[in-house]
Amino acid sequence: MSASNTPSAAPQPQSAPAGQPQKIQPLYVLAWFLCALFYFYQYAIRSAPGIMQDELTQAWGNSHLGLMIASYYIVYALAALAVGVLLDRYGAHATMPVGIAVTSVGCLIFAQGSVAAGIGGYVIQALGAICAFVGSSYVAARYLPARTLALFVGLTQCLGMAGAAFGSKPTRILIDPAGSFHLPWQTVWLGFGVIGVCLAIATWFVMPRDSGDSSAHHGHLSTENLLRPFKIIFGNPQSWYAGIIGGLLFVPTTIGALGWGASMLNKGEHVSMAFAASDISMVPIGWVIGCPLLGWISDKIGRRKPVLIGGAVVLLAAALCALYVPVGVMPRYSVALVMGIASGAAMIPFSAMKEVNPPEVKGTAAGVMNFLVFGTTGVLSPMVSALMGSGGDSMEVFHRAFLPLVIGIVVAILLAFRLRETGWAVQK
Repeated sequence: MSASNTPSAAPQPQSAPAGQPQKIQPLYVLAWFLCALFYFYQYAIRSAPGIMQDELTQAWGNSHLGLMIASYYIVYALAALAVGVLLDRYGAHATMPVGIAVTSVGCLIFAQGSVAAGIGGYVIQALGAICAFVGSSYVAARYLPARTLALFVGLTQCLGMAGAAFGSKPTRILIDPAGSFHLPWQTVWLGFGVIGVCLAIATWFVMPRDSGDSSAHHGHLSTENLLRPFKIIFGNPQSWYAGIIGGLLFVPTTIGALGWGASMLNKGEHVSMAFAASDISMVPIGWVIGCPLLGWISDKIGRRKPVLIGGAVVLLAAALCALYVPVGVMPRYSVALVMGIASGAAMIPFSAMKEVNPPEVKGTAAGVMNFLVFGTTGVLSPMVSALMGSGGDSMEVFHRAFLPLVIGIVVAILLAFRLRETGWAVQK
């Protein structure tokens, strides 16, 4: 290893370190931050159509929100596999600016205003948006000290949740007919597109100019070379443990709380929808707190499993309280907030996924992790909907429908004992 590539050397944009740095270096933190800012940005634009539903219905006759969201997540999950390989093969400098640019182009297409442009632009956004979290995780794993990986993965998710909030309230303020701005929704999408172009340019200038992690990935393009990283990851049982655990710990909040939680409180507990929406809003706030907090604790003690299992146990307790303890017994907002904080444990397997696999496939590992998490969501979401049936007007129906989610948390806790400990304390 040359002197210019040692971890103690000052970072240079023209090259990547041959080994993972042992100290935090400002250039690499900035590179990660731009990727995390992309995650913030893509969450903002992902949530925007839901806020514009009335305007889209007025313009198109139907908002087509269900079709748009279903198409988005199908493309998002499949693209995760490809993006991981691209990062491993070509590096972040060649991949991340392109992903941001593709997302911004999708916004500009959406701004054209027609139904086809809206649906097509939204799907194109998904192709680029998957680069955000996978790329942020890759940059954190490649350029930042291993002992800080869980913290930076948690901070990335924290920024994503903040982006979801940004895509809701400010967007509504901008397009509100009774508000001060009253901008056309097309103008908002045009603004999103311009912001994306600026972010892509900034990322291209800042991102270290590497070319992937392994020289073996730079040979000729062939099916064997492209499938090799997937054989490594899918052939490792630890990858499956990490992916399934992460998925099972995400769905109680994504499907349960955010998907059906407000309906459960309104119809099952017979509180107002305003009360229910306000209570459920504490779940993403809990994410903002829990994702970086649990990541920091994991990095601080140098162990993954105690934080993962502890967070999952608290999540299980909060879920049971939400289902079986009547509203008013616990302090308002407390159950939803604790549930959100504890679900930050779902980010720990994202770090473990990269640590249980060889470093040269860390990008593919991040992509596979996203694929498995979204795959778990894809399996459990129809199951919950089927169990809900045409009812959903009593707590008994919600108890039955949410049972797979509760069982999933228990399964995740049991699988966590099978997951190999990868924290720095054990490696040391």
